Amino acid sequence: MMSNLFSSFDPSSNIFNIPLNWTSMTLSILLIPLSYWIIPSRMFMMWNIIINTLHDQFKILLLPNKTSGTTMIFISLFSFILLNNFMGLFPYIFTSSSHLVFTLSLSLPLWLSFMLYGWIKNTNHMFIHLVPQGTPPILMPFMVCIESISNLIRPGTLAVRLTANMIAGHLLMTLLGNTGPLLINSLLIQILIFTQMLLLMLESAVAIIQSYVFAVLTTLYSQEVT
Repeated sequence: MMSNLFSSFDPSSNIFNIPLNWTSMTLSILLIPLSYWIIPSRMFMMWNIIINTLHDQFKILLLPNKTSGTTMIFISLFSFILLNNFMGLFPYIFTSSSHLVFTLSLSLPLWLSFMLYGWIKNTNHMFIHLVPQGTPPILMPFMVCIESISNLIRPGTLAVRLTANMIAGHLLMTLLGNTGPLLINSLLIQILIFTQMLLLMLESAVAIIQSYVFAVLTTLYSQEVT
């Protein structure tokens, strides 16, 4: 039962034996509003409002002298994860953001680039971060070990957080969906459909929240090395 349940997350999408597992990452480009219309659409104006709001949020988290174009990196990261999360909500589309190979490929290069920049450009600043201010001298060796471990597991926690949250809701929807053919009472079927609609709304909110959390945490990690 468990193997059949988790098999819904296997990358096995294909048409005419042609593997189409990761095409959902490119299909999301179709959802990006076009910017060359003479009169912008409502979707395009809403997207501009979201981008401007994110720019203001990330500008507060970053240093004042480091905001020239830097926020666009994290806005692009947020948009990419958000669109992939929403593509996974459509039926018969492979959920790429529910796999560690996708999330680790985003978090690991970013974290590694932050660490290389911090230790090469701001070595003393990185050493200071290993010992929080006000730590007693006897606890300094332990704090260095704890801070080093917490720093090393950051890309893993980013990847696992996004993957686990995307898998949890999808598994619950799959479990409830598999019980549909077994129900005979029409009232139970109506309750199941209503519950699935609520779960779909919850998953839409989770898709937005998790992409925002991923982008904000990445912004905070970049701010620590500058």
